Amino acid sequence: MQKPLPELLKEFGLPVGIFPQDATNYEFNEDTGKLTVFIPETCEVGYRDSSVLRFSTTVTGYLEKGKQAEVEGLKTKVMIWVKVTSISADASKVYFTAGMKKSRRRDAYEVIRPGVGVDKF
Repeated sequence: MQKPLPELLKEFGLPVGIFPQDATNYEFNEDTGKLTVFIPETCEVGYRDSSVLRFSTTVTGYLEKGKQAEVEGLKTKVMIWVKVTSISADASKVYFTAGMKKSRRRDAYEVIRPGVGVDKF
């Protein structure tokens, strides 16, 4: 039986609220570290720090301790929507690499939030 996604993220030192609330189905290959998260619909999630992430119906990447690398299917709004390529975290910050590295307060991502459906990724 597969552990809940938030538990897996916590094991790798990432905040449990990175993905939308309804992102409960995933595949994880322990040998390669590849994580594929399935989301019922393309959506946006707004976080406590006013940041917004946009999710495709499938988000993939490779989990390492404190990091998810080679991310596909995730964007963040800087002034325009920019593809996120990596997420890492330490005790107080979450770092998003999206053409440039952007840090945000980690506590904004510790609560799992619902996604709001959008027309396109």
